[in-house]
Amino acid sequence: MKSEQLSAIQHKLRQVMDFGGFYKEKFKGIEVGDIKTKEDFEKLPFTDKGDLRSAYPLGLQAVPDEEIVRIHSSSGTTGTPVIIPYTKKDIEDWAIMFARCYETAGITNRDRIHITPGYGLWTAGIGFQNGAEHLGAMTIPMGPGNTDKQIRMMIDMKSTVLCATSSYALLLAEEITQRGCREDIHLKKGVIGSERWGEKMRKRIANELGVQLYDIYGLTEIYGPGIGISCNEEAGMHYWDDYLYFEIINPKTGKLVPEGEIGELVITTLHKEGAPLIRYRTHDLTRFLPEKCACGLNYPRIDTLIGRSDDMIKVKGVNIFPSQIEEVLAVVEGVSSEYQVMIDHLNGKDIMTVFFETDATDNKKQIEENVKQLFKTKIGITVVPKGVAISELPRSEKKSTRIFDNRY
Repeated sequence: MKSEQLSAIQHKLRQVMDFGGFYKEKFKGIEVGDIKTKEDFEKLPFTDKGDLRSAYPLGLQAVPDEEIVRIHSSSGTTGTPVIIPYTKKDIEDWAIMFARCYETAGITNRDRIHITPGYGLWTAGIGFQNGAEHLGAMTIPMGPGNTDKQIRMMIDMKSTVLCATSSYALLLAEEITQRGCREDIHLKKGVIGSERWGEKMRKRIANELGVQLYDIYGLTEIYGPGIGISCNEEAGMHYWDDYLYFEIINPKTGKLVPEGEIGELVITTLHKEGAPLIRYRTHDLTRFLPEKCACGLNYPRIDTLIGRSDDMIKVKGVNIFPSQIEEVLAVVEGVSSEYQVMIDHLNGKDIMTVFFETDATDNKKQIEENVKQLFKTKIGITVVPKGVAISELPRSEKKSTRIFDNRY
């Protein structure tokens, strides 16, 4: 922890305790003046999504109403939504961070940025737009859907940067290839976020669109997308440690893991005003990359996310993360990037069916057998492999759901 980070944390702690509300209650009995070192800070309790939901609607607000200029919200698809209020400075700080992301990807004010993520309460679309406008680039605020119009505008406006989820980027890439209009597309770069994606999917999108891809990171609770991004080296993601303090913990014990080990990312906002968060458990699994990046950027890095601690599924007594499924499918010749998993409980047994796309028709049975054997070898579970034709699995304009657990 840098001295300026500790000073910012101490200042933010005094502010939230003086204002009252969520953290005044959560930190009851804690003397802010006693937080003098990194070790003191690490004794503070974590904040998790359950805390944020219990604060609905505006319990997280840490400044008077007249200072709040906007709210954003998580989707609330799995429970009470989380409402995050923003001040004018929060919006400005977020735009500064996002503009840094674009600059890290080599994007300038001469680019034309085609934005497909959704607008509204979700932070995605407007985050991409605010950052692009701060950079001074032309924005094309499409939002999701209407693929015909997306491609028409992409061609007519000569868009050079595509901002999208990986699922929608793939859908657009496949559509452009099928229509034979790639020569009319001017895209050079893709800024992709909101969901994890495997190496096969990355290569398909990059090759079919003819672009270099960058992973962008963020979450609604912590500003939104734009708090970190990969660079040309494609070696993890740089994050902005003058605005955020990162820790990585063992998700079971809550203790910090040794540097370089995988664990759960915990974020503290250093300057956020509307809804500052202290030691917020993201559930995202990653690790610090301590070496200096070859790109020369001085901001620290975390590794590309491998999944979420709450994404783990247990089948036949075996713990499985989606990233493991992707790793297995990635090395099987003839298997494309798209897959879907169905888990059922039939006749007292768990059945895990893995659907995957393949353009091989002559040796599909052999490919299925290879998938089955590799799952057994690498993960220790017997699956039912099912090869299907390319484009047969559903595509999404937002995030793709790949694992369906029908046991409950």
